[in-house]
Amino acid sequence: MTRLPPRKRIEDVELMRALAHPLRSAVLDHLMAVGPRTASECAIAVGSTASNCSWHLRRLAQHGLVERAEAEDGRERPWRACQVGLDLGEPADPASRRARLAVVGTALAREQELTRRFLDTVDELEPEWREASGLSTYALRVTPAELARLTDAIDALVRPYVGTIRTDVPEDARPVHVGLRAFPRIAPDGRPGV
Repeated sequence: MTRLPPRKRIEDVELMRALAHPLRSAVLDHLMAVGPRTASECAIAVGSTASNCSWHLRRLAQHGLVERAEAEDGRERPWRACQVGLDLGEPADPASRRARLAVVGTALAREQELTRRFLDTVDELEPEWREASGLSTYALRVTPAELARLTDAIDALVRPYVGTIRTDVPEDARPVHVGLRAFPRIAPDGRPGV
């Protein structure tokens, strides 16, 4: 089995704060999902302006998250993501934990936005894409070790299809969003496992 490239480990608090910006996060997510794109193409995808996206792309480049790619037509050069995913780790200090939570909150808001867009337009999709799509939830009863094995197994199954990793992309393939959340259920009063 081919070893897949690792996710970029993010430990710098300033970088996490930069990634917590919704538009910056959306632009990076878009590039990781679809590959190299110009600032104008990013603007269309994230609902912004080309100049605004260009500014945020330059900020992402300062942090080594994106870089310029070769232009196919010799005109506007596209940007590409420098990594295939991010790993925010488990920060030990309070400032890093707050910054990590801000990044996760931004990512969850982006996932909710993508889900809403899908649901708003699902009737316009071709039947094969409607049938292949899915929204599933499961209430599991597992140990921490079982949960870790399960999320690792799902990751191993999904990662070969990541757009910036996959090299054998069929002609009719499209960018698809897959999200996974796996955590203990917490009662409204904060008690776990209720």
